[in-house]
Amino acid sequence: MISDIAAWFITLFVLSPIQADVQERMQGANASAQSIQQSQQCITAQGPKLIQRAGEDPSWAIATAVGYTIGWTSPSQLLDANDPNCAELTRLLQGNEGEEANS
Repeated sequence: MISDIAAWFITLFVLSPIQADVQERMQGANASAQSIQQSQQCITAQGPKLIQRAGEDPSWAIATAVGYTIGWTSPSQLLDANDPNCAELTRLLQGNEGEEANS
């Protein structure tokens, strides 16, 4: 039961906001259809891994959800940069994080 709650936390407080954030950033960057497709494949591949990790380590799930919600954890930290579908998305997210820090 605790693992189900942890998975719910990750889905509600991390994955859903990341999907919305990625969609907004991709539209703002006028990304190509291929880039959008790769980002969707990245999230589709990484989402179940994050949910599985949350189920195995509920304290990680809660800490990650809180960290992401208050801005201590960035989306790029949660995605696998070694996944070819995530590489461009990770670069885009890291680039925007640098711009936000400079503002």
